Amino acid sequence: MKFPRQLNSNSKGRGSRVEGKTGARARVRAAAFTLAEVLAAMAFLAILIPVIAECLSIASRAGDVAERKSEAVRVADRILNESIVTTNWNQSSQGGTVNEGIREFDWTLQNEPWNQEPIRLLTVEVKYKVQGKDYTVKLSTIADGSFSSSMTNN
Repeated sequence: MKFPRQLNSNSKGRGSRVEGKTGARARVRAAAFTLAEVLAAMAFLAILIPVIAECLSIASRAGDVAERKSEAVRVADRILNESIVTTNWNQSSQGGTVNEGIREFDWTLQNEPWNQEPIRLLTVEVKYKVQGKDYTVKLSTIADGSFSSSMTNN
């Protein structure tokens, strides 16, 4: 005696068969990814991962540059202020190295004439490195040259 094929009552009208292993295999095959889909996903990730890594590197460098730049500006400001107060900027060029915490900053101080005679233009250039690249900060001010010469002549 043959029995009619039974439909699964939980299938909600899809008509999947309960009997035998062929129904289970059919459902497993329907839920799996094809080789083309897997290869496409891997190609997409192969393109995306280096781009993301480069973006993270750029973001990290930008943060380091901003932090070191603020330290370099503090160094330049301190050098300018000390040079004006001590009036040791009479030479045309000076330079040195300043340690700010664990970091080193190389600096040079330039003394140039301004467009009005006793006034001098003082420029400090501070150099620093971030992740192997060189960066510079320049800070300038004007100073009264007659004041420094009157201080040194006494």
